Amino acid sequence: FVSITRKTRHSNMGKFVMKTANIKQNKKMMNIKTKLKAANKIKKQEQKQSEHIKVDAQGQLNESRPDHFNELFFRHNQALGPPYHVIMDTNFFYYARRAKKDIFTEMTRILLAKCYLYVTDCIVAEAEKMGRKYKSMLRSIKDPRIRRLKCQHQGIYADDCICRRLEQHRIFLVATCDRDLKKRLRKIPGVPIVFIQAYRFNVERLPEAYGAPRF
Repeated sequence: FVSITRKTRHSNMGKFVMKTANIKQNKKMMNIKTKLKAANKIKKQEQKQSEHIKVDAQGQLNESRPDHFNELFFRHNQALGPPYHVIMDTNFFYYARRAKKDIFTEMTRILLAKCYLYVTDCIVAEAEKMGRKYKSMLRSIKDPRIRRLKCQHQGIYADDCICRRLEQHRIFLVATCDRDLKKRLRKIPGVPIVFIQAYRFNVERLPEAYGAPRF
């Protein structure tokens, strides 16, 4: 009986030693991760400062500021006017089909004007790769009433394409339900967002541009 108890004690001690060793290793890994995160933050801050500050030919330091569009008056985009031009994402088509809403009638009801709906090549390619489950969504994307914008970039990732297009041309609204894309679009001034919430179409930050030019 004594030999059995000694064996159990030795086995328990071995387990305790292994647990303490694992805890120490985890603590070391956590310390290394925190140090790496701090170093990456410092690098990013230095890169931002180097982007904002540039040196002239005379050796003087000048802050580089982003170029603003003439259409923007503070955050009021005067280039937006009826008829509206709306770029739609695959996510928006999916939620519209799920809510059983007609996109054309709902867009005119919300914006109270004529709308031209657009889709890029990368959005169509993304929908084609989603499979047979989303065949009805692909059919609505390929509707002849929806105009198609050509893409010059490689790949299917549509978020970068939409953001680049909006930075170049501020005449578009964006229809999407993607949270990450919404966060990126909110950083671009003068770009309204159309989204679906509680089976209803809503518009975010659409300015009242009554004196805007018509396109």
